[in-house]
Amino acid sequence: SNPVLPLEAVVSTQSTGERRQNTRRALENKMARYRAPFHQLKIQYGTNKGKHYNEEEDRFLICKLFHLGIDKENVYDELRTEVRNSSFFRFDWFLKSRTSIELQRRCNTLVTLIEREMAEIEEREGRKKGGIAAGKKPNGSGTSTPTFKR
Repeated sequence: SNPVLPLEAVVSTQSTGERRQNTRRALENKMARYRAPFHQLKIQYGTNKGKHYNEEEDRFLICKLFHLGIDKENVYDELRTEVRNSSFFRFDWFLKSRTSIELQRRCNTLVTLIEREMAEIEEREGRKKGGIAAGKKPNGSGTSTPTFKR
């Protein structure tokens, strides 16, 4: 017989799956904006650029992560191997000496920035088209409340 899962467990697995899907979609949308992402990809850092990684390294990490597949089980181990074997970073000891966990942490930060940027663009384009997003603003509870003009 199947064990009965508590509601929280069911909800959390659904939201993890949804989150993963949203992440994948944000990455796909970001990549689709460039003809040559390896050379052109721009990340909107805002105020948290980070002192250690440069834009070239970040661009490489995101492109490789996307290429390898963000859902893959050992993707960060593979990413580490890609970094070590890349001629781009032959003399980049900082990046070459990162562990899989450090690369994962950096990628998570970058993916969050990309998700935020893609959500803003989606919202802007929705407003332009006068679609569903127009006249509504998120209130943090997952639902939107319409704003009425007086």
